[in-house]
Amino acid sequence: MSDAGPPLVLSNVCLTLPSAAGPVDILRDLSFSVAERERVAVTGPSGSGKSSLIAVAAGLERPTSGWVTLFGRELSKLDEDGRARLRRGRVSLVFQAFHLLPNMTALENVSAPMEIAGAADAETVARGWLDRVGLSARLKHYPHQLSGGEQQRVALARALAPRPALLFADEPTGNLDGVNAAHVADLLFGLVAEEGAALVLVTHDEALAARADRRVRLADGRVAP
Repeated sequence: MSDAGPPLVLSNVCLTLPSAAGPVDILRDLSFSVAERERVAVTGPSGSGKSSLIAVAAGLERPTSGWVTLFGRELSKLDEDGRARLRRGRVSLVFQAFHLLPNMTALENVSAPMEIAGAADAETVARGWLDRVGLSARLKHYPHQLSGGEQQRVALARALAPRPALLFADEPTGNLDGVNAAHVADLLFGLVAEEGAALVLVTHDEALAARADRRVRLADGRVAP
């Protein structure tokens, strides 16, 4: 599933953002990489830069300095459309907030992105993925008719349906109770392994982080020793 290089490499990345009190250093000389099929947990206290790492790594935020490479392509050499094309079908994201479209059913939430990308069999693929996450009986339900755990499973199906080579998951169990969090965690790690995707998982959950192949701890925008 890889291209000419590993799924992700960050080299000496810095991110400084403006604030009312002056510039704030969010990421500081951060170097970080993820190998093909590797599952990496990113941990650290609130404000340590974990979510900013995902935004920069996925090309959603430009670093102030340093380099980000996805599949051998340096993002700074691509415009916004070029970054979107590079991500399409290769990079997916799952967030703590489910980000489902409220006026679409579970089936439509999963199939719509694939239809926009031109997939001819989007609905069939979406049905298959919703079955894999245990929601075959909830295809026609809208987000407000689903529990939090069910909504996150829809979001997970949507993210994995294009069969990405790299999945970013930012606190994917953070809004769930213990039972649903465990269910989503099992699905996340199981399906990522089955699909052969690399995973970057941001989490405060030590038990969840322990399931990764490797753990990276951030502190004050840097990789902690």
